[in-house]
Amino acid sequence: MTIEYTLDDLSVVANQVIKNTKSNILLFDAEMGAGKTTLIKEISKQLGVTDAISSPTYALVNEYHSVDKIIYHFDFYRIQDEEEAFQIGFEEYLDTDAWIFIEWPEKVANLLPLNAQKVEIKVINNGKRVLFLR
Repeated sequence: MTIEYTLDDLSVVANQVIKNTKSNILLFDAEMGAGKTTLIKEISKQLGVTDAISSPTYALVNEYHSVDKIIYHFDFYRIQDEEEAFQIGFEEYLDTDAWIFIEWPEKVANLLPLNAQKVEIKVINNGKRVLFLR
């Protein structure tokens, strides 16, 4: 699935991601500032999260509660190697039925399950982005 959008279309895009994903584990692949956290906030909101949502850059993982599930939001930008993710019990999170959103998934590539859904965001021009659900 491919969607071209602006930030004004974010709620529609988030809804499409939720409806079309094949997994509860979403890997957000995009350059810095492309809108990964912004999209994760909107997806979480649509899943029923009412807490303030922020990037877990320093904590590595934030936990949110939706209407019927837990959401784990990982940001691996600052880790040096996969061992750091292993030390926080990352693999145990993957064994739950929670929604799991991962920014900078390439940093933990060897720990990711094969059924994870890739969400790739590319900034094009005039504030537009293209999202690929792979």
